[in-house]
Order: sequence, then structure tokens, then C-alpha cells
Amino acid sequence: MAPSPLLDGFDFAALGEMLEGLGADGWLLYDFHGVNPVATRVLGIQGMGTRRFFVLLPRTGRPVAVAHRIELASFDGFPGEVRPYAAWRELHATLGPLVAGKTLAMEVSPRDAVPYLDRVPHGVVQLLEGFGARVVPSASLVTRFAARWSPAELAGHRRAAEALAGIAQEALRWAGSELARGSEVRETAVQRRVMDAFARAGLATDHPPIVGFQANAANPHYEPREGADRRLESGEVVLLDLWAGPARGTVFADQTWMGFAGPAPDGEVRRVWETVRSARDAAVARLRDGWGRRVVTGAELDDAARNVIAKAGYGEFFPHRTGHSIDRDVHGSGPHLDNFETADDRALLGGIGFSVEPGIYLAGRFGMRSEINVFLDEAGPEVTPHQPQTELLLI
Repeated sequence: MAPSPLLDGFDFAALGEMLEGLGADGWLLYDFHGVNPVATRVLGIQGMGTRRFFVLLPRTGRPVAVAHRIELASFDGFPGEVRPYAAWRELHATLGPLVAGKTLAMEVSPRDAVPYLDRVPHGVVQLLEGFGARVVPSASLVTRFAARWSPAELAGHRRAAEALAGIAQEALRWAGSELARGSEVRETAVQRRVMDAFARAGLATDHPPIVGFQANAANPHYEPREGADRRLESGEVVLLDLWAGPARGTVFADQTWMGFAGPAPDGEVRRVWETVRSARDAAVARLRDGWGRRVVTGAELDDAARNVIAKAGYGEFFPHRTGHSIDRDVHGSGPHLDNFETADDRALLGGIGFSVEPGIYLAGRFGMRSEINVFLDEAGPEVTPHQPQTELLLI
């Protein structure tokens, strides 16, 4: 099947309005060896990318691409002018007149405030400024044009989300039943079971799930290793973090489910679970309350979740942001639910999605995280899966 034309379906009218609001003459997309996934996502480039390219999407007029002569095939079907170069002097001679005197939106973040926006190297900015251009952040453009899900991506995400919820619960219950009959249950065995279930469901992932028993669940990015993983014992917490989608390069679903190997967790295990769940739900409630009435930011939702955990006395044990953008990268370029690791004050706009995943991690003891996803439909926020975990799964 032939690839889609570059900038297929791109809303140039909306871009013009947003550029006018930014006081910018155009959006200048730059990439080299994949350093800026925003550029390739917006353009729809499928070919090789081993040489620098610049694509100017102007407020008015036709787009212009500056591309290396040996990679012009990547720009087949480009809906504008392609200006080729080979030698660096030719690049400068071509690029300079194109950008001189213009204010250009690019993927930069002042003081590296949001690293997922800070994609253009400092030297490239210096080069453009040397030609007389002024560079401003493209944050709102990234949200609108790079982070939005297509209808097909939303449909695929929904299917994956329901499948993941079923796979997670089955894997946790399997671990509990195996333990009850005296079998050895190791973290990597649960991991393999999930991967086998992905294959049966026709789901793709870029990494095996995180499976952590008891103390290992207190490491947010723990990775079990064959031969060095933990054996499940009665009375232990089980954390299962899994993500997958219809295919690589599509919008994944990303969830974390919690289990307990026994009939009744002790008071602190239950209290930690209830705090994490309440923090998750507080972020969603804040979003629903503000949606359609005012601007809501990821930083605000992070604060809402973090305040619940802090009031319960566990603030120091929540060392990561509340959620991350999800687009064709599971950790995408859109707004994150973060006022902790970064100050992400980008507005949450319709058509984007993200995770909500607060956690409490008591080092050397146990950890808890509850993760759902949210898609911002114009009619209101949609939580996936449609039945999130509400109680600790007793296995």
C-alpha cells in the first residue's frame, strides 16, 4: 500500500489562526536522525532521515521544504516547494533567505522547562538567529497538530484498553491461583503470561510489562530479570504495568493494576491503595469540573492528585509526575500531568490523551500505582478502560 501524502489532511487554516495568535510567521519543523519526533509526526514522513531537513509551514502561502538531495524521495508528494541542498554552504544559502526576518515557532522550551518540547538543538537555533530569524516555542502547535488522535487511533486505543484490562486481571488471578496450589510464581512468569496474551489478542508493544512483587513494586521503573526476579509469597503486593496497541506506531493503551496475594491486606496496604485510587480520581474529577468552562492544564491535575497523597502523609513517597501524554509514542509530546518534575502549563485541548497514574512507593516494603488513560473528547473526558480498577484485586 502506498504511503499517505505528506501533510495529508493537515488543517492549514487552523495553523494560520494559531500562528497569528503566537505572533509568528510560520512553524519551522526541523529533524535530524529522529531527534524531533514532532516533525515526522506532523509531516507524515516515512522515508530515511539521516540528513537535516527544515520545513516551513507559513501563516499564509505554500509550505517550503529544504531537504538533502540524497533524501528527496522522503518528500515525494509534498504539497509545496522542495528546495534541495547537498553541501553545508548550499544549505545555508538556501535556508538563510527563507527564514531571514521571520518569527518562527519551533520545538524549543525556555530553560528546558518541558524536555518533551525541547527537541531542536541549541546550535540550530543559533544558526537561524544568525540568519536574522527569531525563534519562539511551538507548544500549542504541538498539542494541536502532533498530539491529537485520529478517529482510527481512538478506536484502536479503546479496543486495546479493554483488552489490557482483561489481560491484567487474568494474569493477576492466575498468579494467585498458582500460589494457592503451591506452585512457584515468579515475576518473569507473569511477564511472559502477559506477553503471550498480547500475542493471542493481536496486540503489539515495545517492551514487556513491569511486574513487581512487594518490595520490587516500590521501584516505579523496576524491570524483572530472569534468574534475578522475585518469587511471590502469600501476603505480598503485586504491581502489573502493561501497555500495548493494535500495532507499533499507533496510540497504545497504558494501565497499571494492583493485586494482593491473600484474603485480607493489612491496614497500611489498604490505606495506601485507597489513597492512590483517590488521588487518581481527584485528578479526573478536577478535569471534569473544569472541562468546557475554563482552561485546564496538566500541572493543575498533577496538583489535584498530589494534594490527596500529601494530605494522607505520603507526599515524599510520590516521586514522579501524575501522568504523561500519549500519542504515537506511549510517552508522547503533548501536555503531561506534571507540576513536579516539570512545570507543564500547557492547556489540555480536545482530541488528545494521557495517562493518570499517581503512586506511593515505600522503599524496601511495597509500592502502589493506579493507572488509567483519558481521552479528551469534545463532549467531555473519556476514561479508559470503561471500568477502571476500584478495589485492590485479592488473588
